Amino acid sequence: MDLLRSNLSRVRIPEPTNRVYKQECCLSFDTPISDGGLFIDMFTFLAFGKDYVGWNFEKTGNPVYLHVKKTKKLVPEDRPSKKPTLLAIGVDGGFDNNDAEYEETHNIVILPDYVSLSFPSVELPEKVRLAADAILRDAGAERKEQVSAWTADRKLESVYAVNLQQIDNSVVIPPSGWKCSQCDKTDNLWLNLTDGVILCGRKNWDGSGGNNHAVEHYKKTGYPLAVKLGTITADLEAADVFSYPEDENVLDPLLAQHLAFFGIDFSSLQKTEMTTAEKELDQNTNFEWNRIQESGQEVEPIFGPGFTGLVNLGNSCYLAATMQAVFSSRSFSSRYYINQNLKKAFEAAPADPTVDLNMQLTKLAHGLLSGKYSVPQVENDENKNVATTPTSTVQEGIPPRMFKALVAASHPEFSSMRQQDALEFFLHFLDQVERANAGKTELDPARSFKFGVEDRILCSSGKVAYNRRHDYILSLNIPLHEATNKEELELFHKLKAEKLSEGKEVSGDEIVRPRVPLEACLASFSSPEEIHDFYSTALQAKTTAVKSAGLTSFPDYLVLHMRKFVMEEGWVPKKLDVYVDVPDIIDISHMRSKGHQPGEELLPDGVPTKDDSETPLANEDIVSQLNSMGFHLIHCQKAAINTSNAGVEEAMNWLLSHMDDPDIDAPISKGRGSESVDQSKVDTLISFGFQDDVARKALKASGGDIEKATDWIFSNPDASVSNMDATASNTTSGTNDGDLPDGGGKYRLMGIVSHIGTSTHCGHYVAHILKDGRWVIFNDNKVGASINPPKDMGYLYFFERLNS
Repeated sequence: MDLLRSNLSRVRIPEPTNRVYKQECCLSFDTPISDGGLFIDMFTFLAFGKDYVGWNFEKTGNPVYLHVKKTKKLVPEDRPSKKPTLLAIGVDGGFDNNDAEYEETHNIVILPDYVSLSFPSVELPEKVRLAADAILRDAGAERKEQVSAWTADRKLESVYAVNLQQIDNSVVIPPSGWKCSQCDKTDNLWLNLTDGVILCGRKNWDGSGGNNHAVEHYKKTGYPLAVKLGTITADLEAADVFSYPEDENVLDPLLAQHLAFFGIDFSSLQKTEMTTAEKELDQNTNFEWNRIQESGQEVEPIFGPGFTGLVNLGNSCYLAATMQAVFSSRSFSSRYYINQNLKKAFEAAPADPTVDLNMQLTKLAHGLLSGKYSVPQVENDENKNVATTPTSTVQEGIPPRMFKALVAASHPEFSSMRQQDALEFFLHFLDQVERANAGKTELDPARSFKFGVEDRILCSSGKVAYNRRHDYILSLNIPLHEATNKEELELFHKLKAEKLSEGKEVSGDEIVRPRVPLEACLASFSSPEEIHDFYSTALQAKTTAVKSAGLTSFPDYLVLHMRKFVMEEGWVPKKLDVYVDVPDIIDISHMRSKGHQPGEELLPDGVPTKDDSETPLANEDIVSQLNSMGFHLIHCQKAAINTSNAGVEEAMNWLLSHMDDPDIDAPISKGRGSESVDQSKVDTLISFGFQDDVARKALKASGGDIEKATDWIFSNPDASVSNMDATASNTTSGTNDGDLPDGGGKYRLMGIVSHIGTSTHCGHYVAHILKDGRWVIFNDNKVGASINPPKDMGYLYFFERLNS
């Protein structure tokens, strides 16, 4: 007790603003359930496992810890589970996962000799008792972030509700028997709260839903609010009310009054339609297993080093699948596991290791690759007081909470609990890794995925221009006209037409999908394409140019992205139902760009004529089509300009990857030489001591981001302004391939990330990885030997270069 009193200066009572970690070690995936329990530093409120708390004492000198140990209780097998009504965890109406119950014990432990004092105890100093009580009462930083993310999407009150004007059309809505006033739809119906018209909802990507009559009515009339019929009960807040101008599900505080205007007594209605949230819940809790997850197959579970699953934190399968593929690469496993031990990473980390990417990547790598946590789950043994009997099929896996919270902190979508695009996350992750290793090229593992791309633009004048850029993924179109099973497809379409005429549906066994070879997709990337409205400095006018692409370097790891989401007629996004035949070995040597060839005349440096130089011109067709999809007008214009009016798909890809640019809402700069450059940012870089022309070029190369621009300048000390003009005669556009990996063009398939669902923002992601000569399926925390890896159904393909 005297020892404790002598260290009271190293004890703090946590304030409401302090982050208290009590569920997981900062350096490992140890928890209070682990053998040694968890030690919470009573000065910093960081938590450490038994093997790591000594490191913290050595680094900080903090000797006083609250030790928390949980031991599992026996739980009755017939404990009832509640059906969730809210897409949330840990709140009323949320998911009840029948979590096990635990006995929890607490002690005050003083290092370095691990002197232990029981808690609670009236003999302890008051400051220690208050601090320990406050730590135990705190929900915990991990739990707060999780609950906050789940409940972040609560509906807000519509600004149009209070002063909503309602038109007396003598409309009285019957209590049942509703039908769209413009078609025969009897479900997914919406009542416009201004004029009482009943219309069907939006058509979904897969063709289900309505016929867009409700939204078309809003576009014609401007009447803002509609309520979904069948979702109205006495609990009016649970009803689906949509605000078209706000483009959100909203609350209407006067909904009862607005319904009464049309003769609706809401208290007599019974809910018959699933709300939007319940549909999402239905998709999440009634998941459709198919070939990608190898359902119905006797998958042999695998445990040990390199075979650790990742616990799904709630729609985090996109992260899990991507990280399994990334850490199967030698570059990442070497950087954060083989050549980086946990203690050194902790010693180099700042005071709070939870906010250090190097530390959290090292923690994740050791968790995934060491095998420490790749052990079977345990079940309650009825003959014992503790849970010790391992199951034969599933491992507990590790929950990547701290890693997700850190890598997603700067991204509003990834920090939510919504499903995300694995491709977008992969690119965001590599960008974060590159930033964390800025100035340390030899240590940057993201570099192993990076390669150069060169676009050759042939003007109608016969002169050429070369533009270079760097990328982490090779995004490929899927040319359906190159399908190798055209005869089978024709027979299937005839069968489908016949069955439809008879009012029958085609069974799943009868469906025939196009089969397109990967070689055709790669050829499509390199094949020439026309660019309309290309400004030629040789002709001093707009013309049609021909663009072709090639690679200036071949990365250690090549990631292919299959563009399965396309725009069908009416510009409705659609997922292609197609197989891509991907071989185990590919050779892309023929895709290496040749660069400026002898005899080619380069487009000259030049300034457009006065009429053309006032404002960069965007193709109106491209802009209007993007605008009709709901994108902001200025964003659409910038997308068209920055892709040289190449087409809607190119503009949309640019727009989706630049939505978070700090200058995305800035007015379009006048003059071709100053496109996308904010003068205030130029002035900022000049104040750092950089020249005006170098500052402008760096901002162009970094999309207007000052931090990236600064990194770019230091990475390109010989930069000059002339090579940044898209129509300039220089063969580069501010990129330097000298520090990129390069080698032969032969690659072996080593990983597949597959997607299930109609959209990248819903459904499920699964990874298949080639390890030790066999394919392994990583389905969240389930890891097993793959029997039939879906090589023809991938969304992202990871290839490793073969050494010559």
